[in-house]
Amino acid sequence: MAGNETVWTIIVAAGSGLRFGSAKQFETIGGRQIVDWAIEEASKHSVGVITVLPPGMAKEPGQVEGGSTRSESVRRGLAAVPSEATIVCVHDAARPFASPAIFQRVISAIVDGADAAVPGIPVVDTIKQVNMSNVVVDTPHRETLRAVQTPQAFRATSLRRAHEQGGEGTDDAFLIEKIGGEVIVVEGEVVNRKITTPEDLEWAIAHAHRQLTGEV
Repeated sequence: MAGNETVWTIIVAAGSGLRFGSAKQFETIGGRQIVDWAIEEASKHSVGVITVLPPGMAKEPGQVEGGSTRSESVRRGLAAVPSEATIVCVHDAARPFASPAIFQRVISAIVDGADAAVPGIPVVDTIKQVNMSNVVVDTPHRETLRAVQTPQAFRATSLRRAHEQGGEGTDDAFLIEKIGGEVIVVEGEVVNRKITTPEDLEWAIAHAHRQLTGEV
């Protein structure tokens, strides 16, 4: 733990995997379910871990049933985090290869005073912003853009306050932004890839094999 801080992590594993075709967090890589990879790493940096699962699957201590949206699932997980937690990390179950360094970076940023910290990697493609008719309305400078990952870390009081508003977002940092909190971007890692498509799963299986066998 970091000094006098008490860190808990919420693993979000309640998704149905519509884009993948099934709940990809329960696919197996390296002999373990993807969600178990995420839980194992989070456990090394946390006093406790709450796993948010699809309806009917929460049967063990530390497991809760998710909601109809990602934000609602996080709120249900947050309700199970003890009040003494001072830092809460939120991590996608479908990112099995988050490194110890990423957890340490986001947690350290909260210790240093940020309300939220997210890992991000530079965007290499040119990004076009379009309207509802697919007409380009802006081309942001790549230098100002980051592709954001998890785990994301939060000052617990700030995260609870953000979720009290009942808002929705594709990540929890957005909810912190909405209440005027400071969100810091720390260095992410390309290997911290989210399993979204069958091609991602093929890559993850190969990467897990390399990790387990020590191959480069």
